[in-house]
Amino acid sequence: MKYLCLVYLDHENWSACPDPVCADYAQQLAERQVLVAGEALHPVGSATTVRVRNGQAQLYDGPFAETKELLAGFYLVEARDLNEAIRIAGGIPPAKYGSIEVRPVRQLDLGTAAS
Repeated sequence: MKYLCLVYLDHENWSACPDPVCADYAQQLAERQVLVAGEALHPVGSATTVRVRNGQAQLYDGPFAETKELLAGFYLVEARDLNEAIRIAGGIPPAKYGSIEVRPVRQLDLGTAAS
């Protein structure tokens, strides 16, 4: 089953974990064939939020919600179960500076998709 490990960091620790450390961990996961994808995000100031109301797209600068910790990146992993996904998340280097949210990925049911 796929799990999305969302990496959250506050402004103070945004750059605390060097990219090569995160890349090394991603490489380890890839060699174990559990990494599906992983990417770091630019700071929240580069975000645009899109909302569609009455058929019209509305754009807002920045994230929708104000939070202390901001989404900094993700690892999409294939794990046997939640326990394995949590063990993988515990090894993600930025966990030392922020938090990692682990969520099971729900597969879209394309057979009943509305047009």
